Amino acid sequence: MRIYTAQLSTETNTFAPCPTGWGSFEESTIFHGDASLREPNGMGHVLAEVRRLAEQDGHEIVEGLCAEAQPSGPTIRTVYESLRNEILDGVQAALPLDAVILLLHGAMVAQGYDDCEGDLLAGIRAIVGPDVPISVTLDPHCHFTQLMKASADILIAYKEYPHIDAVDRAREAYELALEMAAGRIRPTIGTFDCRMVGTWPTTSEPMAGFVRRMRSLEGRNGVLSVSLGHGFPWGDVPEAGAKVWVVTDNDAAKAEALAAQLAREFWELRDATRPAWLDIDTSLDRALAVDGGPVVLADVADNPGGGAPCDSTFVLRRVVERGIANVAIGCLWDLGAIQICKDAGVGATLDLRIGGKCSVHSGDPVDLRVTVRGIVEHHAQSIMGLEQPLGRAVWVEAANGLDIALISVRTQVLGVDAFTGLGIDFAAKKLVVVKSTQHFHADFAPRAKAVFHIAAPGALTTAFAELDYRHRDLDYWPRVSNPFAPAR
Repeated sequence: MRIYTAQLSTETNTFAPCPTGWGSFEESTIFHGDASLREPNGMGHVLAEVRRLAEQDGHEIVEGLCAEAQPSGPTIRTVYESLRNEILDGVQAALPLDAVILLLHGAMVAQGYDDCEGDLLAGIRAIVGPDVPISVTLDPHCHFTQLMKASADILIAYKEYPHIDAVDRAREAYELALEMAAGRIRPTIGTFDCRMVGTWPTTSEPMAGFVRRMRSLEGRNGVLSVSLGHGFPWGDVPEAGAKVWVVTDNDAAKAEALAAQLAREFWELRDATRPAWLDIDTSLDRALAVDGGPVVLADVADNPGGGAPCDSTFVLRRVVERGIANVAIGCLWDLGAIQICKDAGVGATLDLRIGGKCSVHSGDPVDLRVTVRGIVEHHAQSIMGLEQPLGRAVWVEAANGLDIALISVRTQVLGVDAFTGLGIDFAAKKLVVVKSTQHFHADFAPRAKAVFHIAAPGALTTAFAELDYRHRDLDYWPRVSNPFAPAR
């Protein structure tokens, strides 16, 4: 068989102040057909697995674009259209094809396009025709749309948050695509809108149990795949929100019924699955009350993985004001501060203005007397054996053993080596504050005495009932107590 594969991924925060342009994609590196070969342990690792599977089975892979950008504001129209057209041109040039396997996000928004993935998939369907399988993996923080459903045969979301199962889902997408191409299955998708907005980490109960429940249904009685799309709360588009969908083998009624059943089960978990996010001082108090350390605190509202600027100072300021000792905080995106420290050199002591530069959500800069302790020209963090660049990075130390990690590539914290790779002694700190929401958990939680999530001010407000939506329906939980109740 001849299989076309490509990757296009970014998550759009429509409230974010900074647009997503060429620079955002170029920071992650754009590959034109060889990501699986050039970065099999980095950005191309999932494409590398698809290639491995195909070559192992004696199939031919035609690999196209691989482009990814850190979440931010809407993508510039011409940038999206250029990326989309490269994939469409690649599909056209690769004909005839037996299958198309795509690695997408599902919450990409561009100027003039509320549903980039749906637009891309519709374009591919127009090229390959109705009979070639199109199989897609999605981030669970996707907007599952009717255009996506109409254009693809198989849509599969990662089940875990943090997303530790991307490779597993790609294997699933590959296997089902080949089964369909061989005529052994006829996938049908049923979906149900949960009318919910929120975030649902799967590292604790009852969400961990709900993931087990979905998995238990797959591969039995004609059920091919089950997905929960959590939705992306900070994407203001008409079809946003949590949805359940089920892929069955030629049984539309079963797909719709099972999706509705699972959505009802998920709805019943709504109160038990609400994250316990605390204000800054309460979080600091609870962390300090823990015997020993390190205690990890997640600065959820400034998570660049959700489109935040990654330079807010609200937590840093309170740590300084309260005189809390032996704290590490990172990573803050501050190009100016990094350049100043680079010029000063390791060992220099200087007055440095940190953070608070990008928007009103960043807070005011914090002025500190610091010593430059470390400079790494090409810093990186690793998670699950994969490496992610952080660019030129600097470690500065302020009074009371306050260690601050500054990075030049805006990225959420994933691995402990974001700190230790700069020389910061993670294990010796009392508190470690990370700019992340949940993806840090896999590497940090096993090393932490406790983990707390801070609902600080910032670009990612956690007051889901108060989000300033202009385009999506406002009839959703928790804005209303029961969006399924009959209208009065």
